[in-house]
Amino acid sequence: MRYGMRAMPVYLLTDKLVFPPAEGASREGVVAVGGDFRPERLLLAYSQGIFPWPTEGMPLLWFSPDPRFVLRPREVHVGRSLKKAMRREPFEVRFDTAFEGVIRACGLVPRPGQDGTWIQEDLIEGYLALHRLGFAHSIEAWRDDALVGGLYGVSLGSCFFGESMFAVEPDASKVAFVTLLAHLERWGIGLVDCQVKTEHLSRFGGREVSRRDFLAELRTRLTHETRRGTWRTELGSREALDALEAPHGAGH
Repeated sequence: MRYGMRAMPVYLLTDKLVFPPAEGASREGVVAVGGDFRPERLLLAYSQGIFPWPTEGMPLLWFSPDPRFVLRPREVHVGRSLKKAMRREPFEVRFDTAFEGVIRACGLVPRPGQDGTWIQEDLIEGYLALHRLGFAHSIEAWRDDALVGGLYGVSLGSCFFGESMFAVEPDASKVAFVTLLAHLERWGIGLVDCQVKTEHLSRFGGREVSRRDFLAELRTRLTHETRRGTWRTELGSREALDALEAPHGAGH
């Protein structure tokens, strides 16, 4: 469970594709309750700074927390040991070749303080539909043709909304993530929404911003063209690291 819920009036979603303003979220960040994982609803939610966060034993909850946790690819911090690993290129990083495998693997990762998984079958089907439409993407770490780590998320405008990651080998998801950041910088996607603060992402240089500032920047970034369709890697992990360490990032 990501948030405790206090007694409060909530906006109950219907079949109509509409959300209340994110600014009206509860103290815990809850914007609305109910609805479904239709791709149209998911896209509308992300475009308004809202994301789903299923909680076992409760109706589907939609969140827009304040503060919001974000990471900018050009500001990423890569630790010394991870740099060494990336220069060895222990994994082949691929994009969009095993989306379903990544999201299902993310659903198997134990989460502190949480029984079971929030990645249920209806959520998987919704994001698979988004993937087929070219909005959701997987970033995968492979070793000897085995999927050993990765993450998935949604891309709109010049913003990437990270959802979840997994690893069955040390550094696998980290290498995939940093490789993704180099590509995002290269492609002009300058903001990664990490949703809520974690120590893991803090070490990469993530920081909190107010919901107000996040929503204002999101509106601007949504005016940019979405890099829709199947993504392909253009950089190996060593090249990705070099690009992020170059002045102003890759491609600039």
